[in-house]
Amino acid sequence: MGIIYRKNNLLLLLLVLAAGVFTSCGTTQNVVYLSNLDSAKYTQIPKAAFKQPLIQADDILSITIQTQDVTDPSAFNQTSNTGGNSSSGSDPAAAATTGFLVNNDGNVEIPIIGSVKVSELTTTQAKDLIKVKASKYYKDPTVQVRFANYKVTILGEVARPAAYILPNEKVTIFDAISLAGDLTIYGKRENVMLMRDNGDKQDIIRLDLTSSQVVSSPYYYLKQNDVLYVEPSKARASANNAQKTQIITIGISVLTLLVSIFARF
Repeated sequence: MGIIYRKNNLLLLLLVLAAGVFTSCGTTQNVVYLSNLDSAKYTQIPKAAFKQPLIQADDILSITIQTQDVTDPSAFNQTSNTGGNSSSGSDPAAAATTGFLVNNDGNVEIPIIGSVKVSELTTTQAKDLIKVKASKYYKDPTVQVRFANYKVTILGEVARPAAYILPNEKVTIFDAISLAGDLTIYGKRENVMLMRDNGDKQDIIRLDLTSSQVVSSPYYYLKQNDVLYVEPSKARASANNAQKTQIITIGISVLTLLVSIFARF
């Protein structure tokens, strides 16, 4: 009876050691977004206020001017549908972008209308300004102004890291992540890095996607040229370490052999 008792203790000890080998490979990953919310209750969260982005030098704008009646037919034939577009293919980073470039002085050159200063304006304000100037040539013109190169770059532990041209200006961090195919199981959801240009400085912000407070963050809405970096977890580092993997495999094999040997006696 004593021999059986000691044998069972040895088996139990070996199983505990084997479990320790598995658990030492990595920590439990927090993979749930907004995990601090009570799933059994209806919850309302104050949302960050959206601010329209301002046009800057080197932006590319899609500008469309349309009218059914013009004071100068020749001008209408040249510019009644002036503008650009953003085309996209299977590779979003390789998408071609055309439109009106905002030069270093903050101006765009529109045929017939001429130079228009649009820097530090929203697209709504730029549309109103261009409409006033276009009214000199067109009767009751309709003007549309959009960003043609509103870009966000997503790197790190996501399914499809790339630079993405976004279809509109009002894009949240979750919208951008969904474009990249979501975070992988190895991505640190509690520590996503946002890099944002701020004049001659670069702002670095850490965001916790597992907390509902991210919805109220002033960085919830992304700006043009923002970069998101999803840091890999320790589990990813361990998975990529061939030497550790080999040692763990050998250790498990030895423990399995020892368990088999003790089980025979």
